[in-house]
Amino acid sequence: MRHSKAPLVLMEQMIMLLVFALAAALCLQAFVKSDAASHRSEARDRAVTAAQTAAETLRRYGREGDMGYALTQAAEALGGDYQQGLLWLDYDADWNPIDYDKCGMEAPEAAYRLEAQGVPVETPGLWKARVLVSTSTADGAPDVLFEINTAWQEVDGNA
Repeated sequence: MRHSKAPLVLMEQMIMLLVFALAAALCLQAFVKSDAASHRSEARDRAVTAAQTAAETLRRYGREGDMGYALTQAAEALGGDYQQGLLWLDYDADWNPIDYDKCGMEAPEAAYRLEAQGVPVETPGLWKARVLVSTSTADGAPDVLFEINTAWQEVDGNA
């Protein structure tokens, strides 16, 4: 009496198919995670550039006056807004600054936000500011991409 080997061959092929399906699922998951990491890395690179630009702009105007003057002038130069000691500038998903005055109600949703504010210092003539760039998480909480502190000395016009 001979037994057919067909069920064993079929079982072997089903197990191989399952192994290949699991391997494909793992590869797909790795590609999705690497894509997300790539987008986060690109956003962080852009955030670094935006924060450094804002910090240098603050330092440039800070040498001419107090913190309020530096933040006001930097907001104007960068195309941002300044109120109650806080400079902020919103960017869309492509890192284009959003001008709410021009766009009005049709403004794109802000994907990133740059904020700068003064940091108290006890030394006269020394000024410090904190600049950070963040994005919102799925639950609406801010996710800081990059933060930098900058400092400068007030230039005395009598020297």
